[in-house]
Amino acid sequence: MTSKPKLPRGMLADFLAGYARKVSRAELAVEREAFGTNAGITSYTTPAQAERLADVLQLRAGLRVLDVGAGAGWPGLFIAEKSGCEVVLTDVPVAGLRHAVAGAQRRGIAQSCGFAAASGTHLPFRSRTFDAVVHADVLC
Repeated sequence: MTSKPKLPRGMLADFLAGYARKVSRAELAVEREAFGTNAGITSYTTPAQAERLADVLQLRAGLRVLDVGAGAGWPGLFIAEKSGCEVVLTDVPVAGLRHAVAGAQRRGIAQSCGFAAASGTHLPFRSRTFDAVVHADVLC
C-alpha cells in the first residue's frame, strides 16, 4: 500500500496557492502605479534595480543566467528581455514556473528561456553552466 504524499498546510500552503491564482485588475493597477509598468513584478526588486543588475553583470546576448527562486519570472524574464541573454528560471512551486513560461511566451522570449522545478540547494546543473546567477527575495 502506498501512502499519500503530505500536502503543505498553513502559511506554506497559502504561499503556494498565491501562484495558482490569476492576477487581479487591482493588482495590475497597483503595479502600474508603483512601478510604471505591468512587468509581472512579484518581489521587492524594482525595474531600475533589475536593469542595474543586468548592467553590473554585463549581461548580453550569448550569456546564460540562472535565476534561482524565480517564482513567476520576475526579474529573470525582464533581465532576459532587456539584455538579450538566455535565462534558466528555477523554483520549487511549479505553479509559479507555469506563470513564468506563459510570461516568456507573452514577451516573445520563450526560445531563450529554460525552466526547471528545483530547489536552490539542489540544482541539477553542472559547474560552469552559467555566466551569472541572480535571485530576488528567495526564502531560505
